[in-house]
Amino acid sequence: MELTLLGTGTPEGLPRPGCPCAACALSVGTRARAATAVLVDGALLLDLTPGAVLAGARAGHSLAGVRQVLLTHPHDGPPVELPPGLPAAGRVPDGRELSVISGHRVRAVPMDAPGTGYEVTGPDGGRLLYLPPGGAPAGTKGRTGHRPYDMVLADVLGRPEALARLRASGAVGPATDVVAVHLDHDVAPGRELARRCAAAGARAVPDGSTVIVGEYHAVPDLPRRTLVLGGARSGKSVEAERRLEAFPEVVYVATGGSRDGDAEWAQRVGLHRERRPASWRTVESCDLVPLLADAGPPLLIDCLALWLTDAMDRAGAWDDEVWAKTGQHELRDRIAELVAAVRATRRRVVLVSNEVGSGIVPATASGRRFRDELGRLNATVAGQCEHVLLVVAGQALVLKE
Repeated sequence: MELTLLGTGTPEGLPRPGCPCAACALSVGTRARAATAVLVDGALLLDLTPGAVLAGARAGHSLAGVRQVLLTHPHDGPPVELPPGLPAAGRVPDGRELSVISGHRVRAVPMDAPGTGYEVTGPDGGRLLYLPPGGAPAGTKGRTGHRPYDMVLADVLGRPEALARLRASGAVGPATDVVAVHLDHDVAPGRELARRCAAAGARAVPDGSTVIVGEYHAVPDLPRRTLVLGGARSGKSVEAERRLEAFPEVVYVATGGSRDGDAEWAQRVGLHRERRPASWRTVESCDLVPLLADAGPPLLIDCLALWLTDAMDRAGAWDDEVWAKTGQHELRDRIAELVAAVRATRRRVVLVSNEVGSGIVPATASGRRFRDELGRLNATVAGQCEHVLLVVAGQALVLKE
C-alpha cells in the first residue's frame, strides 16, 4: 500500500490559529502541519480535512479516484465541505468490516476515547493501523492469531501508552514502522520532535510525504543504556520516563526508599508514582546488580545519587578515619561492580543521576567527598552508555549518541 500523508498535525493544525506559543511560532514553512489525513492508494481517504484537495495536489495526487472516505473522530467547528466528486464521509461501527471496491478491507477498531481506529488490509496483504487523535485501542490483550502490523499511524506523543499496549499485545513488533501523526504544539518541531519520536521507536514525516507500507526498514535505533543527568528540579526524571513511556511492563527502580515520618519526601514519591503509567511496576532497592543481570522488561533507575548515598553509608565513607582505612576501597569495589553490571546488561535501562559538580563547593569534607564520588560515578557510567543526556531547565541536551 502507498500512503500519502496530506496532513500530520493536530485537528487544529500547526501552528494553531492565534496561538502565541514558541512551538507554534516555529511551525512555519516546511514545519507547518495541516490536520492529519491519509490517502491510501489513491482510493481510500482516512479523515476529511479542510484543504484536502489542495494538499493532495501539492503531493502530486488527485482525489478523483477516492472510493471511500472514513472519519475517525468528531470534527469540531463548521462542517468540512465535501469536495465535488468525493463520496459522502462516514464512520464504520466498532468491530464491523468494510470492503472497498479498490480491494482494501477495513475493520473498525474500538477506542478507549471518542473516535474510531481503522485497520486497513491492502490488496497486497500489507496491514496498516490508523488511530484517531488522543485514542488508544481498547481490549488489545485478547488479540491473538495476527502478525504485527506493518505500519501504525498514531498519536505517539499525545498517547504513548497506546503504543505500549500495542507492543504488549504483539500488534507492534520490532519491524513495525510507527509514524507519529496528530502532532500538537506540546513538542517543538525539528530536532526535539525527532528525538522524542525516536525515543518511542517512531518517526515523524513532513506533510505531503508518501510512504510504502512494509518498505521502511530503518527502525529507530533505541539505545540499550541511557544516562540522564540534571540538577535539582531540572526535569531529568520526566525526561527519563519519556524514554520508556511507549513500552510496556517497565520496572521502575526507586533507590531512595521510604523515610518514616518525612511528609515532604512522601509527597515527592507520590507525585512520581502518579506520573508513571499504571502498567509499570515499582521496586524499591539499591541492590542494582542482580536487576541488571536478570532478563526482563526495561529498567528505569532513579537515581544514582541516592544509590551512592546508600553505598557510602554502608562503607562508612562519611567518617574520615574509616574512609582512609577501608571505606574508600570498599566504595570503589561496589562502584566497579555496578559499572560492570551496566556494561554487561542485556536489558534496556535508563539511569538518572544528579549533576552536582557545577555549583558551590561544599563546606564540609564529607560533602566534597560525595560531590567528587558522584562526579566520578557519573563519568564512569556514562562511558558504558550508548546515549547520555543533560537536562537543563527542562530541555534535554544530547551529550552522547
